[in-house]
Amino acid sequence: MQIEERLEALGLTLPQPVKAPSGVRFPFAFVRVRGNRAYISGHSPTQADGSVAGPFGKVGAEVSVEEAYQAAQSAGLAILASLKQELGDLDRVVAWLRVFGMVNAAPAFTRHPEVINGCSDLILKLYGAEAGQHARSAVGMVSLPFNIPVEIEAEVEISGKISID
Repeated sequence: MQIEERLEALGLTLPQPVKAPSGVRFPFAFVRVRGNRAYISGHSPTQADGSVAGPFGKVGAEVSVEEAYQAAQSAGLAILASLKQELGDLDRVVAWLRVFGMVNAAPAFTRHPEVINGCSDLILKLYGAEAGQHARSAVGMVSLPFNIPVEIEAEVEISGKISID
C-alpha cells in the first residue's frame, strides 16, 4: 500500500473506474495482463466518478499548456485506477516501461513534452526514479476522442499473480 499512501500524502485520490459516455461502447480491456506485463489502453482525463473530464479542446488554442499538464496528470490517475482495479494493489507495479502521450494540438503547437510531463511527473513522484523511469513519446494529434486535450497509454512490469477473491 505504499503507492496509495504516497497518493494520499500528495493530496491525490484515484477516480472510479472509467465510464463510457452515453451511447459509447468500449469493447476492449483498459488493462490487459500477459505474463509479467500489463498493457494499459489509452486513458483520458477523468472526473472522480469515472466520467470524461475537461477541459475540452485543442492545446495551444482553447486549452493552455498548464491546463493540459493537469489533464495529463488526471489521465495518469485514471491509469492508476484501472491498474488498481485489475491488479488489486498498485505496489505490484515494479517498473514503468513505456508511456505514450497524445496531445490534441493546435496546428502550430510544439510543446507536447511539457504537457505529457503531467503524467510522467506523477509516476516519478509515486514510484521513484528506479521503478518510475520510463521510455516515452509525446506526439500531437489532429483530434482526440470527445475533444479531450490528452490521451495516454502505458506498459508496466508487474510482480506476482493476480489473486481472485
